[in-house]
Amino acid sequence: MKHLFLSLLFSLLFCLTSWAQQLVTGQVLEAQTRKPLAGAAVANSATGVGTISDAEGRFSLELPIGQTRMTATLLGYRPVTVTLPAASQELIILLSADNTQLREVVVTGYESRRPLQETAGAIGVLSSRELQRFSETTLVPALNTLPGVRMEERATASYRLSIRGSSLRAPFGVRNVKVYLNEIPLVEANGTIPLNLLDAATIGNVEVIKGPSGSVYGAGTGGTVLLETVRPTESSIMAGGLVGSYGLRRGFAGASVATEKSNLLLRYDRQTLDGYREQSAMDRQSVLLSGQFYPTQKQTFSFHALYSDLYYELPGALTREQYEANPRQARQLNKDQNASINLDGLNLGLVHSYQFNDRWSNNTSLFGVFSFLNHPFTNDYERNTNQSLGGRTRTAYRTQVAELPTRFVLGAEGQRRFVNSRHYQNVKGTAGTLSFDDEVVATQGFVFGQAEVELPAQFILTLGGSLNTLNYDLTRVTTGATGVGSNNSRGFDPQFSPRAALVKVFSPKLSAHASISAGFSPPTEAEVRPSDGSFNTALQPEKGTNYELGIRGNLFNQRLTYDVVGFRLNLSETILIQSTPEDIDVFQNAGATRQQGVEAALGFAVVQAPEQPLSLLKLWSAYTYNHFRFRNYQPNDQNFSGNSLTGTPEHVLTAGFDVESAFGFYLNATGNYTSDIPLNDANTVFADSYLVLGGRGGYRKTFAQTWHLDVYGGVDNATDELYSLGNDLNGFGNRYFQPAPGRNFYGGVQLRKSF
Repeated sequence: MKHLFLSLLFSLLFCLTSWAQQLVTGQVLEAQTRKPLAGAAVANSATGVGTISDAEGRFSLELPIGQTRMTATLLGYRPVTVTLPAASQELIILLSADNTQLREVVVTGYESRRPLQETAGAIGVLSSRELQRFSETTLVPALNTLPGVRMEERATASYRLSIRGSSLRAPFGVRNVKVYLNEIPLVEANGTIPLNLLDAATIGNVEVIKGPSGSVYGAGTGGTVLLETVRPTESSIMAGGLVGSYGLRRGFAGASVATEKSNLLLRYDRQTLDGYREQSAMDRQSVLLSGQFYPTQKQTFSFHALYSDLYYELPGALTREQYEANPRQARQLNKDQNASINLDGLNLGLVHSYQFNDRWSNNTSLFGVFSFLNHPFTNDYERNTNQSLGGRTRTAYRTQVAELPTRFVLGAEGQRRFVNSRHYQNVKGTAGTLSFDDEVVATQGFVFGQAEVELPAQFILTLGGSLNTLNYDLTRVTTGATGVGSNNSRGFDPQFSPRAALVKVFSPKLSAHASISAGFSPPTEAEVRPSDGSFNTALQPEKGTNYELGIRGNLFNQRLTYDVVGFRLNLSETILIQSTPEDIDVFQNAGATRQQGVEAALGFAVVQAPEQPLSLLKLWSAYTYNHFRFRNYQPNDQNFSGNSLTGTPEHVLTAGFDVESAFGFYLNATGNYTSDIPLNDANTVFADSYLVLGGRGGYRKTFAQTWHLDVYGGVDNATDELYSLGNDLNGFGNRYFQPAPGRNFYGGVQLRKSF
């Protein structure tokens, strides 16, 4: 009996011990973006026993009663120890990126938060770390470190963005590429992208989807750029300033508030420049108000309001003789006419995300873009009032099909754009007689869908597509000479843009991907209705099919990373720019082009030791080979078939190194080689090849745990190379060259107090 009693007692104690457990559930999120982190190790602080977060960042772990502390770790993020809340509720763990460590890149493109290793497509990513290699005055050098991406500055704050040769440009802004700011389309009412309204210092993350593979973002043969503004992880106040060559002056001030339930950022930036050339001054002011709110663990509200007041002068293109004799001069007509850009813009966005359960989620955004343009050009004076209103929604559903994990995405995006454009004679920078007054309404929309299936043997298959529509309605309210008005319209047949992609993950260190995608790029309003007052109803959308093969991976415990992709884009109805004797840009379809090439990125962390005096030494490089040719192009009884595509270099190599020390000192050095560039369709004029070197160094340190100081200085074009950046393609009168600044220096300081 005694032994039986003891057995029962021990059994009871064992059961009580087993029952004395608590189940802790929660989610691991990235601190800045509040997006889920998969693969994070969540463990009992005392024993180290734990679990791994799933694709949605969720986890569940049993802890003994009385155990109140847990740890969470993930490569590339600072480990944290959290205390369990007193009440029984789901735990949210926030991890912040550790800038001294390499980490697995997670991309948001293609509407799936997968590691880059599992992504079937060519995509370039720039974190705040890569953006801070350069000064905060422009995004140009940072974007040019991505293979296949080329950003040019035609004049101060006048940009051309080319992805795989899509270096086509409306009178101002970027076209043929879709750009989103915090999931909100960044687009002017005339269909162009006003990148010059953005202040580079407010951007915290960049993703570039290359080619027409971004079907979930609608039309576009050039690609898609996803921008995210900086998002605070703590409450702070901040200020800083910068001065540099050619009258560069910059200052900013801001404040942020961050809690477990919300974050809010208010920032003011102003940047002025006298300019390297005559007639090239710039003055830009911007105010950014952004925030995120987390009323429950299932939903998030995000918003931003970006206001910019931009003025910059247009120096005009030079002939080769003028360019070589004095690259700092401006075209005389531009000076006489006070040619410049005056732009006030407001971009508003509101995004609501809701996680219904483990299977269903929805993301819906509403946006508005408003701007007023006041431009004295060489040939006329334009005053435009623009507004664009729209929305985007997508719903995701996770399930299993034939026991295979599957994720479906279905959504739509639409917007209505209105432009009131008045053109006057330009009388030395003032508006003269009215030439014509137009009102343009553009209605654009698309629906998209995507299915992502995890197949056996670690294959991931993606099938998707979008159906796009666009229509222009033009009302000529009055013509200056006659007062007679007119009505025109231009509609485009619905276009379907499909995509099929497959990725094979051989191991965490190696994967390969292949894809086929088709896209189309309709003419912008500024191309359908150029400044000469005509209405080009014959202009057709570009259409292209893209084939892609790639491999990416890492070696030596992720110290060596590589990403190589080959592509071929067959493009028809390619739109090219021409200049008339009156210096007006007009556009025409140029038959077909074949754009094929190779892109490669390589990085090697020679030293990666956060606790050592030399904490980081990283070498990196990016190479692009472009073999772009006209296939069928015979304008005006001339045959340019077989010629190189205008405006695209054949070889681009960018390389550099990053050095950081535990004491706070850092150095970033970059070199860019670009081969010669054809400047006209006949390939009779080329911009010379060039090699540009630059670097930034400084001291970055935290004092008393709450004061953060960054003192830095840098040089661009250290060898004082003479080169042209942002050339005028097919320029009339042999005016092709837009000289880039010579050797220039800058220095600045930033101070932040966190609470």
